[in-house]
Amino acid sequence: MPRDSSATKARLLDAAFTEFAAYGIAGARVDRIAETAGANKRLIYAYFGNKEQLFDEVLHRALAAGAESVPFDVDDLPGYAGAIFDHLVARPELMRLRLWKLLERPSATGLEPDAFRVKTAKVATAQQRGDLARGMEPADLLTMVLAVAQAWFNADEGADEEETGRTWSQQRLAAHRAAVVEAARRISEPHPADSD
Repeated sequence: MPRDSSATKARLLDAAFTEFAAYGIAGARVDRIAETAGANKRLIYAYFGNKEQLFDEVLHRALAAGAESVPFDVDDLPGYAGAIFDHLVARPELMRLRLWKLLERPSATGLEPDAFRVKTAKVATAQQRGDLARGMEPADLLTMVLAVAQAWFNADEGADEEETGRTWSQQRLAAHRAAVVEAARRISEPHPADSD
């Protein structure tokens, strides 16, 4: 029976996601990825090229899954921020993967800049219609909404061990989500001065 290469690739990508989120590119080990995936490590090079290319594919896959799970809604930026928060609560390793990307591959391009440009254009159109605050450039407004949605996952200073393990109660998560939505609303809603 022939091997299912798509199943093997998926296992390798899943294992690589976990490895890169935990260790970054420099600390990740191809041997561990292959072992976790139950595959020969040579397949990693055959399917994906080098370790950096594998990381890029893992990141691309995670971003595509996030875009599918959390569709952009320019007409409800607070709801969009809340949905991002929910997505990150369900998969906190995404923030670690993103931080590793910023540290180890800051100049690498791909899906992110293109997706950001499309969203920024939608924000600009909504600003022109008067549906969103006009006090900031479209890219800055979108950046602020995204930052609000992600801020809690970067706030470990002064946290005790329970907090860094992300074992928050449902009530605490709900309170933080409500704060994210409210902050995004305040950032994005049109102001009286915008109508001038």
